[in-house]
Amino acid sequence: MCTSAVVNKKKTIVGWNLDILNMTHRVRVTDEGVYIEILDANEGWLPLFGANARGDFVGMPTCWPFDDRSDPKGEGSNIIMLDIDLLLQKKTLQEIRNIAETEPVFSIPGATFMGALSDRDGNVLHIIPGQGSLYYEKPEYKILTNFSPFKHDSEQHPWMGWDRYQKAESILKDASDDFDVKDCFDVLKAVAQEVCPTVVSMVYDVNEKTVYWCEDRNWDSIQTKRFEV
Repeated sequence: MCTSAVVNKKKTIVGWNLDILNMTHRVRVTDEGVYIEILDANEGWLPLFGANARGDFVGMPTCWPFDDRSDPKGEGSNIIMLDIDLLLQKKTLQEIRNIAETEPVFSIPGATFMGALSDRDGNVLHIIPGQGSLYYEKPEYKILTNFSPFKHDSEQHPWMGWDRYQKAESILKDASDDFDVKDCFDVLKAVAQEVCPTVVSMVYDVNEKTVYWCEDRNWDSIQTKRFEV
């Protein structure tokens, strides 16, 4: 599952709920980034989500229903590696945008992972492997849950997150110019999940270079990291 939101008002604020089931995760804090890592049986800990000191943010929701056009078919780029390259500052958002707009992008067999990416200027890139990409230059706000923005609600799945999208949009379309960290946490609270539980909720105040997060919906136990760069 998962919900991503990028809001550009007086500040650029990014919010992310990681909703997962039967996966081991951890939050790792460094001077280069705050990474939500998933334990992979073959690769070990993989930094798949989070914020870096350059101002980028990476979310990677699963697309429901699965679309087999995202399965690997010959040459191209793996969405997971593109996301990691942005998070670890190996590529810029614009470099990844160029790849997504000119080359095939695929996911892993049987699962359509998407990219919900943004940079320090508030630009947003959504990548849906096998379907395409959408680039938004500093939009007022952009949301991505677990359905393809190319399909909207034309295909139904219990975990597609149409209700979460509508709930987040109903809040953000009326958000004030003073939209800030607390407001973003209010959005994340409104769309938090229990069946496929929200295990990490993260907010990035890009202007202040500060990341805020809590685990397991413990909204009163928020941790912070400010990048000194």
